[in-house]
Amino acid sequence: MKADARRVYAWEDRVVAPLDRSRVPFAQMQAIIDHVWAAEGLRWPPRIRPRKATRATIATGSRLAIEAPAELPSWVLLHEIAHALADRDDGTPGDHGPDFVGLYVGLLVRHARLDRDMLAASLAAAGISWNPRARPVLLSA
Repeated sequence: MKADARRVYAWEDRVVAPLDRSRVPFAQMQAIIDHVWAAEGLRWPPRIRPRKATRATIATGSRLAIEAPAELPSWVLLHEIAHALADRDDGTPGDHGPDFVGLYVGLLVRHARLDRDMLAASLAAAGISWNPRARPVLLSA
């Protein structure tokens, strides 16, 4: 696992998870993905597919599919949607760089109602770079 990913996961565990304890059952995930995708001004959202959670990976997200177990914390689903929004569709695995984090923060603010200034301060304290102007790749093309 790359250092960026480790730092983002540690930040999520410390900052995001305690603030958003809601969980989403698999049957409702596609509706949330569709809603978030449309709110970003996009069409053709990724499809939800079942996945068995492992110790290393709870869920995965790409432009075409989000794979998830029977239930997820809502912030994890938003994390995977951010990967889908950042996916360049070139076969490379999604990273946890500044554009991804910027997209993820935007989703947390708009859909989990977390405070942007608090998130920005906590990212700075954790030494995580983020791009507050990040846009979904499909809108940037």
